[in-house]
Amino acid sequence: MLRLAAFAVTSALATAAAGPLPPLPLGELLATPDRLTMTMADTGNRQLDREYTLECGPVGGDHPEAEGACARLDRLAAEGRNPFAPVPPDQICTKQYGGPATARVTGTWNGRKVNATFRRTDGCEIKRWDELEPLLPSGRS
Repeated sequence: MLRLAAFAVTSALATAAAGPLPPLPLGELLATPDRLTMTMADTGNRQLDREYTLECGPVGGDHPEAEGACARLDRLAAEGRNPFAPVPPDQICTKQYGGPATARVTGTWNGRKVNATFRRTDGCEIKRWDELEPLLPSGRS
């Protein structure tokens, strides 16, 4: 019994001498991973008209250009840009038409919920779509 007590005291002293343990990375443990679903329609290419999934950190999913898409999102985050924000209502846009393609993106990115729709109905929407390639496969009809 005395040996057990001596062992317990020695272990406690050794632990105290080693110093405090580093804090747990709770922010990283609790962070929601980047996981997006893109649903493409009316692209003029039946192979593109489908649903894609993308995970970043680590890269995964069935997106055909997953690494490039995650890299693009990382660059936009580094620039402080939200690529899923809608076009501001007071934005002046050219009246060009880029085709009937649509994409819906849902999920989580950079710790935020995403629920965005993309179209190619005018110059602003076309630019918004193009800035996300290769996340959104080319929607050019």
